[in-house]
Amino acid sequence: MTLGIGVVGLGRMGQVYATHVARTAQGVQLVAVADARRAVVDQMVQQIAGVTAYEHVHDLLADPRVNAVIVATPTSTHRDVVVAAAQAGKAIFCEKPTALTLTETDEMLVAVEKAGVMFQVGFMRRFDVGCAEAKRQIDAGRIGQPVTIRSIGRDPTRTSLEYANPAMSGGLIIDMGIHDFDLVRWLMNDEIERVYSETSSLVYPELRTVGDIDTAMITLKFAQGGLGNIEVSRTAIYGYDIQCNIIGTKGALQVGYLQQTPVLTLTKDGVLHDVIPGFPQRFGPAYIAQIEHFVECLRTDQAPSVTAQDARAALQASLAATRSQHEGRIVNVREEM
Repeated sequence: MTLGIGVVGLGRMGQVYATHVARTAQGVQLVAVADARRAVVDQMVQQIAGVTAYEHVHDLLADPRVNAVIVATPTSTHRDVVVAAAQAGKAIFCEKPTALTLTETDEMLVAVEKAGVMFQVGFMRRFDVGCAEAKRQIDAGRIGQPVTIRSIGRDPTRTSLEYANPAMSGGLIIDMGIHDFDLVRWLMNDEIERVYSETSSLVYPELRTVGDIDTAMITLKFAQGGLGNIEVSRTAIYGYDIQCNIIGTKGALQVGYLQQTPVLTLTKDGVLHDVIPGFPQRFGPAYIAQIEHFVECLRTDQAPSVTAQDARAALQASLAATRSQHEGRIVNVREEM
């Protein structure tokens, strides 16, 4: 049986998911897309044959060919779209974060549980080959008990001011740092107990006009005593720089790479190499793998490896770090309820 997929929201990530489902994924068919921007949906229909375009999500959800939806709308709309999809009986893949608040997230999870539909959140780093191998080695005891972890996420430039507005995206720590919060919880196999954030906007001071920042350093304390640090920024003009280092009682792991092409240019002026320009080059296979996992879970009636509680916990830690940013103090994650 071929499963019908609908994609809601055709921004940058929505187009990535729609294209993969239409052209690469096995056992599924892209049958519908929805976006309020008519020109955007018309363009997608022109590129992919047999796809029905809708301007309203409720029309897509009423399409009987749609078995599951991929939600790639702005974070501020996730709650309404996911609740409607659950009530329509559709399986749901939702881009991170689940929502801008834990209240909205809990409303989403209640709707999903009540409807009995599958729900997966887009934490693609879990499906990255390097991160997955690090997790395998940690679980196998290769480096002993993890003691400290540092996760670095550096974008080469800032987003638009409209998107940077916390009312739209949640701000840097929630929108970007949530990947790191999920990753460190997963690799450390522990809950984050408290956080402390220091932030600045030295490269893009205009971000302050919408209440956002360009750099954040967040110190973490885990429930079992481990320590961590998360660095997120939009100031890495040299390229897209994603790293993670884990130190355990018997060894250490380093995850990530900066050089894209395995070629060094050696001249009298020095040694040069290229760098990864952006997230499609670094995490393209991981984005594909997480959708394939979603599809496989649909076909085999299994629960996704990324749970709803994983998504909630990452958002809770992100909200606590954002509170620390604004209040200038150590924040216990349990303060965010």
